[in-house]
Amino acid sequence: MVKIVYPLTESVLEKADLKAAIKVINSKKITMGQKTKDIENYFKNKIVNMNSLMVNSGSSANLLIFQCLINPMVKKLKPGDEVLVPAICWSTSLWPIIQSGLKVKFVDIDLNTLNISLSDLNKKISKKTKALMLVHALGNCTDMEKLSKICKKNKIILIEDTCEALGSTFKKKLLGTYGDFSSFSFYYSHHITSGEGGMVCSKNLKYIEIIKSLRSHGWSKDLTKSKKIADKYRNIDKNWIFINSGFNLRPTDINAAIGIEQLKRIKKILSIRKYNFLKIKYELLKNKKYNQQFTILEDQKFSNIAWFGIPFILNSNDKKYKLSVMEKLSRKGVMTRPIISGNFAKQPSIKLYKIKTGSNLQNADLIDKKAFFLGLHNIKISSKILKYLTESIYSSL
Repeated sequence: MVKIVYPLTESVLEKADLKAAIKVINSKKITMGQKTKDIENYFKNKIVNMNSLMVNSGSSANLLIFQCLINPMVKKLKPGDEVLVPAICWSTSLWPIIQSGLKVKFVDIDLNTLNISLSDLNKKISKKTKALMLVHALGNCTDMEKLSKICKKNKIILIEDTCEALGSTFKKKLLGTYGDFSSFSFYYSHHITSGEGGMVCSKNLKYIEIIKSLRSHGWSKDLTKSKKIADKYRNIDKNWIFINSGFNLRPTDINAAIGIEQLKRIKKILSIRKYNFLKIKYELLKNKKYNQQFTILEDQKFSNIAWFGIPFILNSNDKKYKLSVMEKLSRKGVMTRPIISGNFAKQPSIKLYKIKTGSNLQNADLIDKKAFFLGLHNIKISSKILKYLTESIYSSL
């Protein structure tokens, strides 16, 4: 068998992307500027129909959301308030909660979706529960109508981490538009990329204005009410008024220029990724060597998933089997990774910060032991690569 490399992601930059980036570089105006405003408007008007603000990563988007919620100008959350999060999550879906002085409570996942278990969610809600950090794992989702009703009934603020789910829908409604806030990532391996970058969205313009200030040092610069603020503080130079705490989580116009070009092709990109997902799944499951060694998820009723990757749930009970299969595939040039971070309640950093993990996370444990995923590419898979991938997987089981 000739070795062919199948990475988690392929090069996704086209000539139009590079041309747009070079144009910004040649202008010598490379920091956050007009191009950043352009992509924010594009994302708002063409993608989510929500107020949108570009930041330097999806992780920063999550941090800014929670910093907004605890901010003295908002006061929606206070220190010690409880935030629910699915146990299968990414590091920076969780840590902004802790970094904002809030308490985490892990919720188990549903094996049919790899997303939050609604039954366990109902069990975990307490009087202290004020928010839910929802993570759309691998682009998939739970029943968003039922989840929205649970949040509304219990007066829970819903934050959607949509970093792996750009383009996914439930009942034809885009993920990231159900909650009070949502975050998106444009990292290199995601559905679209700007190299580094992300977007934070909210239906509430006041929150976006606060996040805009937090994004850039707590500055009043570029805020809608910047003139009114300058009139109020006439003893301070109008260009250097700091009305809040802040960070520097700004993107560059280079990132924004690339991102706009990618967003223009989003329908084509999602179509190719869907094609690759179905093609690989079909080739694996119809193969004569297939004997229920694994299962691959499919779109649930009412959903149309822009899959981030191809999830495999192995059927062996051998604790070492998953790592053995992943290692064999790696030697064949086929890159794999856990489902997000696996069960994050088992990560060493949780013990370091003495976070109570609770109980009843058996499904997350199972996924941690038995599941991994393959990457999906934005270029149609060739018959040669497909054959190699299929043979590599079956020879590794």
